[in-house]
Amino acid sequence: MWLHSLFPNPELVLALEPEELAGVVLEYLNKDLSPRNLVSPASIAVHQAIEGYSQQYRRRITEALAEALTWLIREGLIAHDPEQTGDWHFITRRGKAMKKAADVKAYRDSAILPAKLLHPVIASRVQAAFIRGEYDVAVFQAFREVEVAVRSAGNYGAEAIGVPMMRDAFAPGKGPLIEMTLPRSEQESEMHLFAGAVGLFKNPHSHRSGVTHEPVEAVELLLFASHLLRRVERAKARRHQSA
Repeated sequence: MWLHSLFPNPELVLALEPEELAGVVLEYLNKDLSPRNLVSPASIAVHQAIEGYSQQYRRRITEALAEALTWLIREGLIAHDPEQTGDWHFITRRGKAMKKAADVKAYRDSAILPAKLLHPVIASRVQAAFIRGEYDVAVFQAFREVEVAVRSAGNYGAEAIGVPMMRDAFAPGKGPLIEMTLPRSEQESEMHLFAGAVGLFKNPHSHRSGVTHEPVEAVELLLFASHLLRRVERAKARRHQSA
């Protein structure tokens, strides 16, 4: 009756998407199975989860659980045990790392991260945090890489940080990273772009806790940071050419 204890109302179970119910199932498996125990998708769906529900709901809940277990198998969170005959599965290493339904949700949300569109440096820094659902950490790390890149490209010392460094690096007409061929107004806009980005999306994480981002917003900001980092690289290349 473990599922019934969580969702006494069967309609709530049936309202869950397969991947949402999969998170609930995996949390149960990780909590109630020893590392050596195996699970039969058929048995958990039919015998252990539908107890407590009226007969009219049992078939539909069984089907919903079968869909959830199929998702777990497809994502490699449970897998067929090669030493067993029949329909016996074990919880994979990836599955064991997801102790709660919230962990599975974070894993699902990670699928929206377009890693190939991110700057390689940013992708290498943020993917692990994003998969864990630590979206604020991922955003902070991305904009910190922008700050690090500006410091390096502009030959600044370690004491140069944040918004003041951005305003100096992209100062119209004199900043080491500004594109002198641009009209003055566009040079000013680029300075404001970098200063505003670091001030708004990197500095708050440095100064206070409780700064959070939703998954989609985090993706947007990671792509924005990637764009800024590529602009810094082009500015660095221009500087080397002129030297």
